[in-house]
Amino acid sequence: MKEKRQYKRIKAKLPARLEAVTSGKKKVFDFETKDISVAGAFIYTKESPFVPDGTRLTLDLTIPKNSIKELTNLKSLIECEGSMVWYNSEGMAIHFDRECYIMSLRGS
Repeated sequence: MKEKRQYKRIKAKLPARLEAVTSGKKKVFDFETKDISVAGAFIYTKESPFVPDGTRLTLDLTIPKNSIKELTNLKSLIECEGSMVWYNSEGMAIHFDRECYIMSLRGS
């Protein structure tokens, strides 16, 4: 089966904080990623998705020091915005709208 993804995925279990606004109320959840790419991420969830398809999401990923070769010796926070595009029994896939922002966490 030919791979249809445009961007390479990296298997990475990273702490993830997800913010969703549904019915005018903001909900915040802490999860863990399964993998990430330039275009999106897969988030492990233990229950069925808590948001309808297309819900706007903000995802904050914490990158521990030395966990990704390109970010060695830097603990970082990546902030991305996007939407849930599909889900299964393991979790949900989030498609990012645009480039994510990487911020160094000083003193970490």
